[in-house]
Amino acid sequence: MIDPQSQEQLKQEIEDRMKADCVLLDQLRAEIRPLRNQVRQIQPRTTTSISLVATDGGNNSIKFDPFLVQVVRVVDSSNNEYSLEVITPTTNISTLSEKHFKGDSTGRTPLGEMMNYLGVTQLAELSHMIRSNDGDSPTSPTWVQVYRELVEWATLFSIIRKKDFGSDTLIICDGLLRSKVFAKDLFKKYLQGIQEGIETQRTKSRRRIYLAGVAKHSKVLSRYRLAMALENILMTTFPTYAEIPRDIEEKAYIWSEYARGDDQETERGEINKFVGGKMFFVKFGSGARDPVWPIDIFLPQVADAQIIIGYMLADAINGFPVPFYPQCLQKAHENAALVDFDFDIMQDLVFSGLRNALADEAPKLDSFQFQDADPAQARYS
Repeated sequence: MIDPQSQEQLKQEIEDRMKADCVLLDQLRAEIRPLRNQVRQIQPRTTTSISLVATDGGNNSIKFDPFLVQVVRVVDSSNNEYSLEVITPTTNISTLSEKHFKGDSTGRTPLGEMMNYLGVTQLAELSHMIRSNDGDSPTSPTWVQVYRELVEWATLFSIIRKKDFGSDTLIICDGLLRSKVFAKDLFKKYLQGIQEGIETQRTKSRRRIYLAGVAKHSKVLSRYRLAMALENILMTTFPTYAEIPRDIEEKAYIWSEYARGDDQETERGEINKFVGGKMFFVKFGSGARDPVWPIDIFLPQVADAQIIIGYMLADAINGFPVPFYPQCLQKAHENAALVDFDFDIMQDLVFSGLRNALADEAPKLDSFQFQDADPAQARYS
């Protein structure tokens, strides 16, 4: 423990530092203050809302998994399953790429269809974060998370372009409509394909499809949260939202291109490669202290922000267990999660698959299961 004398010194050090850095807070307040005149009340509207979520590999709690098995599964809020496959960090990238195409080079899966549209045939061409592992050189296991994100983007691409919608529909993505996993300008081309699909649904099926993304956290919101509270921004007694200027976003990101959309030109003529949405801060609750969420609205639909956020209000107002958070997104997370009994099954399947691979040596695995994998944990007992 810190002794009382050190506590007093620590207190004084902190007070001195806060006074010295208070100018930074004043600067943040000055930057965010113009938003007070841009806050708008949300008008409630109703429509069908769906969400897509990929199973989070970070929640993998399999106790024995020598090959780091990862389940890539994408479901929606109605528990419709669009993708289910198992990969490991050592999975051959070329073989995995071929799996998504038919013999005539057309897409077999949503990811294959998206790659075909983008004009690539290999995952290493689709993302610079996935490298070929045909040789003996070691491969970083982080490519698995990139692959999972690509499958999620591909599922969204397929649904918007191919699904028959029975009514106007709002699709809510888990996270902002931005990505750095696509190589070169492929994400820009991807966004064009999304826009084509939305236009086709409107002209052929008379259905309006809206697209938005909701993030749990944002560097922009974290940077300005205290300043907003001090300036009474979004501190209303009714649901409100405010559009966030690009220059505010740029000040929060290390890489400014992550805040550069098609709605912003640069002096050097740099194109938008990573951003597909315009950020809004939205408060769905009627309490002044209710949570504020960062939301991206698909760039071509920014003019319909009032409509889209109004649709989201109807879904978020009854959010559970997270209050004032889109219910369809919470349902999708619940459907995608592999927990409890599902993980028990996964553990048994890992043992079963390894037992079959070991063949005659399988009995050694049975005795191995009873060994304590982490005896050092006993020091906490």
